[in-house]
Parts: sequence; structure tokens; C-alpha cells
Amino acid sequence: MDEAYFDDIPFILKDFLSYMETIRGKSKNTIQEYYYDLRLFLRFLKIHKGLEQPGKEPGEIHIKNMDTNILKEVTLSDLYSFMSFLSRERDNNSSSRARKVASIRSFFNYITNKAKILDHNPALELESPKIMKRLPRYLNIEESKRLLAAIEGVHKERDFAIIMLFLNCGLRLSELVDININRIKNNILTILGKGNKERTIYLNEACQKAIEEYLKVRSVDGVKDKNALFLSSRKQRISSKTVQYIVKKHIKAAGLDPERYSAHKLRHTAATLMYKHGKVDIRALQEILGHESISTTEIYTHLDSQQIKNAVESNPLSNYFEEKDDNTKD
Repeated sequence: MDEAYFDDIPFILKDFLSYMETIRGKSKNTIQEYYYDLRLFLRFLKIHKGLEQPGKEPGEIHIKNMDTNILKEVTLSDLYSFMSFLSRERDNNSSSRARKVASIRSFFNYITNKAKILDHNPALELESPKIMKRLPRYLNIEESKRLLAAIEGVHKERDFAIIMLFLNCGLRLSELVDININRIKNNILTILGKGNKERTIYLNEACQKAIEEYLKVRSVDGVKDKNALFLSSRKQRISSKTVQYIVKKHIKAAGLDPERYSAHKLRHTAATLMYKHGKVDIRALQEILGHESISTTEIYTHLDSQQIKNAVESNPLSNYFEEKDDNTKD
């Protein structure tokens, strides 16, 4: 954990972030989310408890030297007031509020059971807002091929390999950025996924070919991270922000809507195509995507309206009246 980056928060929150990263093995992205969520919560708490002048914006509140005794006075009512603030003042949707509930629960669990600051955990009964499950957006086969065919430009081999891996392997953005050349052995790619969990990705022929063509033109001299597979124009490991820009650019060039589709939507696409057309078992799909819970994988196993129609019509009782009419005629 970069201590300098978290220099504006109290020691107890730093200790929590360090614990979640080093002991619980949470990813850097998750640690950063905890940081943003809990920093906002502590700032809100100072306003809510009347420790700051009314009308101050949360961003103006300093919490570095915040007294831990404030945490001892937190009630369940205070936590729900924060949820109300998020909804009313910050316009957070249910997914965003649910994430902050998870952050708060983890933090209070730590300061109660590990740091032993509290005798009672006020977040034990904090409920998470109900999240409406939406069907993930994804490209169909024709749109996926159109996207691949539209890739042009100075870095077309690199961009083609990036999008090919997204569409075939269902990688997370962070996983793709972190790919190292020495972790590719023939048709096997080993990556460090969410929660620092190592998993194996099997590269199909298209992915192998795309990587092979890219390596022919990949810079060698002056490269800052020689083991990084994907490099930026500055010859250093490509950033997540750059990959997002690349994906959006080629999506637009393919005549698709860049507001609807992103790098993460290409992960949805890979999972959906594997399930719908590859007849991949949901447990295998869970392993491929690196999901800890099977319930997370289930959002990718959505069925389109035609499949639902076919399923209903395949019921042996669907032609009941037709058979009845035939029997009457006989």
C-alpha cells in the first residue's frame, strides 16, 4: 500500500487498509474503493456530529487527526443517516450505496474484532439496499466480428490482440494490463486475478495468433518494463485508462455505440458467447471468469427472448389442444 497516497486519513483507517491488503489479500482497486468510501464516511461523520461548521463540503473536511472516540459514539442511526446523505446529496444509486455499506461493515468489523477499539459493532444490523439485477450488455457474434475488423492504426496489432483477448478470455481490465510475457507458455496464460488469486487462462488459436503477430512488432529497445506484454507509446506498461480509450475508439470506428459498450462489456460478451454458443457449464464459466461466488456468474447466463420462447414451446404439453383435435377427428 502506498502510504503517501493515503496521507490524509487517520491511522486507524490506514491500519484497516493495510490489514485488508496484506492479510486479507484484497486487490489494489478494492483498497482504493475502501479508501474513497471510508474517507467520505468519516468526513460526513464530523459534519453530522456537529464537529464542523454547517455548510462545509465533505471535501473541505480534514480527518487525518480525527479522534477515534468519535467512532465509539457511532450508532446504527448515524449509519443510515449516511446512506440517506448518499442518496439525497450525492445521488448514489443502489449499487454504489451497497458498496459503501460493504466498506463500512468491513471497517467496523475490523475496529471491533481486530483493533479492539469498540465493544459493540454498530454496523452489525446495517442493511444493504436492494440491487435490481440488470441483464449485462454484450456484443453478438456479428458485432464482435465487426469490431475486430474495424481495428486499424499505428498500433493495430497491439489493439487487435487486446480486444481479441477480451472477447475470447473474458479478462478483467486490470488482469489484461498486468499480463507478463513470461506468464505465457504456449497456449496457457497465468494471471493474477481479483484478490491476488492466480488462475490459468487457456488461449485459443485466435488469441495465440493475435499475440504472435503483436510480438513481431512490439518494441524491444528502450522498454521500461521488459516483461509487460502490452506497451504504451512511451514504451512502458499500458495503463487501464489507455486500454479503455483504445476500446472506445475502435467501438466507435465499428459503428457501435461507445456509450453502451466498454472494456468491461467485452468481458460480458466473452462470457455470454461462451455460455450461449459454446455450451459452457456454469461452473466452468465461473472458473474462467475468476468469480468467487457462483451467484456472480449467473448474471452472464441470461437467455434472450428467442431462447425463452423455444424453451416454453418445447414443453410436451405445448401442443395439447392440437393433439386433442387430432384424437377427436379419429
